[in-house]
Amino acid sequence: MYIPPLKATQTQQPDTGKLRLYVISALRSQPIEDATVTVSYTGDPDSIIETAKTDSSGQIPELTLPAPPLEYSMAPSEYQPYSEYTFRISKEGFEDLDISGSEILPEATSIQRAVMNPAQPQNNFEDIVIPAHTLYGDYPEKIPEDEIKPMDTSGEIVLSRVVIPEYVVVHDGVPTNPTAQNYYVRYRDYIKNVASSEIYATWPDETIRANVLAIMSFTLNRVYTEFYRNKGYDFTITSSTAFDHKWMRGRNIFESISRIVDEVFHNYLSRPGVRQPILTQYCDGQRVTCPGWMTQWGSKYLGDQGYSSIEILRNFYGDNMYINSAEEIAGIPASWPGSPLDIGSSGPKVRQMQEQLNAIAQSYPALPKIAVDGIYGEATQNAVREFQKVFGLPVTGVVDYPTWYEIQEIYVGVTRIAELV
Repeated sequence: MYIPPLKATQTQQPDTGKLRLYVISALRSQPIEDATVTVSYTGDPDSIIETAKTDSSGQIPELTLPAPPLEYSMAPSEYQPYSEYTFRISKEGFEDLDISGSEILPEATSIQRAVMNPAQPQNNFEDIVIPAHTLYGDYPEKIPEDEIKPMDTSGEIVLSRVVIPEYVVVHDGVPTNPTAQNYYVRYRDYIKNVASSEIYATWPDETIRANVLAIMSFTLNRVYTEFYRNKGYDFTITSSTAFDHKWMRGRNIFESISRIVDEVFHNYLSRPGVRQPILTQYCDGQRVTCPGWMTQWGSKYLGDQGYSSIEILRNFYGDNMYINSAEEIAGIPASWPGSPLDIGSSGPKVRQMQEQLNAIAQSYPALPKIAVDGIYGEATQNAVREFQKVFGLPVTGVVDYPTWYEIQEIYVGVTRIAELV
């Protein structure tokens, strides 16, 4: 375990990463104001680094925290490339929450979402322990499967078209473990979690994009073919690296990974003449070799050389691999208008967005209320800027593709009676 020094010497400044921490109620995803957050090094709980209170958006001030040298995450190393932190969170009326093992990488921004449950007489404490990253810890290697599933099996249930699901149901263990819990996880959150667990956010953007596309295509193959439900199970996918990908309950994600997922979450990988998303399997390429599959470290080195994401993918999976787009995104009240909304835009899509921002402002008072007139003026632009600031998006004041769908998801979350997770 890497524990950074509390103070750097005059001759050597430690590398650092940034932390954004959000505290949210499990009911309707509402922010929790005035929660107390204590930050310490994992493994040394008395080493309190910071104590802070959350604001009306459920956030503490962004922190800069020590991290290991950047080179530890740029090539396979015996040294842990991230530092680990523990957060203790308390607020009257909610269960106390401990999250330990949250990762900080150098020159990267970590986003930790802390979801608190209302206090119950029988339980007043929740403890989440984030396991080691898959490139550093010891995990089972993937059991090989055919990348295209047969579609003519008698009685097999398959979808008629590729749809981005609102949720996936994650079985937190191997498929045959009946005691492992199932979790309903929003699709984009699931992809961000897996990518943050299986690659390093310090890698080139095109490497991250290639790996995200592989993770999404694999996941959508499980969704499209109803792979586990056809075997009699009641979940979409597992958290076992031997069968699927490593999903870690409660873990932090990274801004660079989150941004790329938001840009490409409607995509998957295709081969000519094949309707289903391709089951794109991969391995690390160091401890485990996997001819014909992508290797994570290999994709990193190609990214270093300037390869694009599709060039990286074709290098491993062949030249007949293509990026495709899903026909539908489930659970979204209003589809993308087709071009960014900015000053001068008008019409029903602007009106819908204004109505949604006002509904979100009921739970997030830092967002200003605006007139619902279907005209994208300065007041709407300012509200969009505040939304982007609160939810960690680039603050442009323009409703681009990622901002539009973030508004949709937050709107759905705060207007539902209760979240499933």
